[in-house]
Amino acid sequence: MLDPKTLLDWPFKEIVQTYTRRDMALYALGVGYGADPIDEGQLRFVREEDNCGVPTMPACMCLSPPWSADPRSGVNRTMIVHGEQGLELLRPMPASGTFRSLTRITDIVDKGPGRGAVVYAASTLIDDATDEPVAHLWRSTVARADGGFGGSPVPPRVPHKLPDRAPDTTCTLPTFPNQALLYRANGDLNPLHSHPDAARAAGFDRPILHGLATYGLVGHAVLRAYCNYDPSRLRALDVRFSAPVYPGEIVTVDLWRDAETVSFRAVVEARATKVIDNGKALLG
Repeated sequence: MLDPKTLLDWPFKEIVQTYTRRDMALYALGVGYGADPIDEGQLRFVREEDNCGVPTMPACMCLSPPWSADPRSGVNRTMIVHGEQGLELLRPMPASGTFRSLTRITDIVDKGPGRGAVVYAASTLIDDATDEPVAHLWRSTVARADGGFGGSPVPPRVPHKLPDRAPDTTCTLPTFPNQALLYRANGDLNPLHSHPDAARAAGFDRPILHGLATYGLVGHAVLRAYCNYDPSRLRALDVRFSAPVYPGEIVTVDLWRDAETVSFRAVVEARATKVIDNGKALLG
């Protein structure tokens, strides 16, 4: 059974990661940049000789070994899904460098027996060369089989409310049948994304796309729709994952802009399924 004290005291270690322009290009390809190989806006992220930093990459950097994979966590690993993801960029993401980060679990929400639990974690990405923070990050993990331990049912974050009007613009982006296999080269080796048997055991028809790959995809939509592919204009990006994307599906992102706030949601129209909800981006 999930023990909240064990998780809140989890012995995370500081993670240091060095990445190159080639690593940045690999990340960009893994979240779908370069799908149009003659779009110069996308190509500036995937050509190693002149690429710039993708602003959503901090979300997959300096990741600690997943606490949910450790038997001490008390959770059913096969029933774990990524619930929410957010970041605040304090400065533009460089195309290469060495960074460090220390994760901590900040809150645990008990949704009740049969309804699961939500575990919130946070970290700050630090540029090791300058000792300056680059991004603050947070995420929630849904432990679908582990509710009922007696914790608080109140979530620490209220979802962003989307505007009550038709979208101001729509951006349609493809995914590819092998995209999860490409994205896993960034270090997320969860078998949900590469092993059909593991995906079926978790209740999915086949391996699903990583949540952070979908996160990068909607970040791409915001850059394309409102930033003219200038990564320095994106200051924050928060999402709630509603359903998984299967590699090969086409994702349609509906966006609304109110001053420097962009609201968005993403759907797979072929399945009439919302995959991202309550999205919020801040522009600078």
